[in-house]
Amino acid sequence: MGKHYPKEVKLEAIRMYYEEGMTQGAITEVLGIRDQYRVKKWVKAYRREGLEAFDRMKNRVSLGRPPKKVNTQTYIARLEMENALLKKYHTELRKQVLVKRNIGSSTTKDKNTK
Repeated sequence: MGKHYPKEVKLEAIRMYYEEGMTQGAITEVLGIRDQYRVKKWVKAYRREGLEAFDRMKNRVSLGRPPKKVNTQTYIARLEMENALLKKYHTELRKQVLVKRNIGSSTTKDKNTK
């Protein structure tokens, strides 16, 4: 049986593909995904349906009652909250990457260091 990845991992893979221009193979390696076909599938789904593709993927494997209908204002509020969380997640991830690469932590104060 295949491994299921959280929505956050899928979104990070999409971000790495579009924003950083990473190959699907490199993304697979960095995120620890078993096979690069998954990343290809996620990118294709994102191109076709946007973020909704990942909500649908989750619903396909979930058991139990189907989700109840929500009104438009509730739906918009949820999307705004998701958007804010993703922006925060992206900012934190970017900070971690910069710290990991030791960028922006220069100890010299002079502009002319030559």
